Amino acid sequence: MKKLNPEYVKAVTGLANESPYFRHLGMVLSELSPGQALVEIRSRGHHLQIYGNVHGGVIASLADTAIFWSLFSELDESAGITTVDLKVNYLAPVADGRLSARGRRIRLGRTLGLGETEIVNGEGKLVAHGTSSVIVLPGFHFPGNPKLPPKFL
Repeated sequence: MKKLNPEYVKAVTGLANESPYFRHLGMVLSELSPGQALVEIRSRGHHLQIYGNVHGGVIASLADTAIFWSLFSELDESAGITTVDLKVNYLAPVADGRLSARGRRIRLGRTLGLGETEIVNGEGKLVAHGTSSVIVLPGFHFPGNPKLPPKFL
């Protein structure tokens, strides 16, 4: 198994956390290791639906993002991925507070990948579970081709 370069992790985490969608939702990619990722959000008023609970779309975004990064962490340096499907089971309403999504690689092949996530609230209660499949995109580059350290040591 290839070892992720900590300098790459730091650089790509910074890119993710400064991306427009992350900033819009207030998501933070706080951990990235081979086959795993942790994405967190502190819910705010604009995340709530009409009944005062966190909107399902926010939870789906957390699930998609955590799974994406868990799979991306093991891809070849010249490949990217995009979501093919996403399934989220909502297990409990979330009124407010911190949500954490831990993504985990189930399988990553040359063309397809499968991952899952568990989303917990600030008290550690499981509030959602998600699975996603992705397609591997060869020849991927980040927009603007930022100078990044090598992905693997």
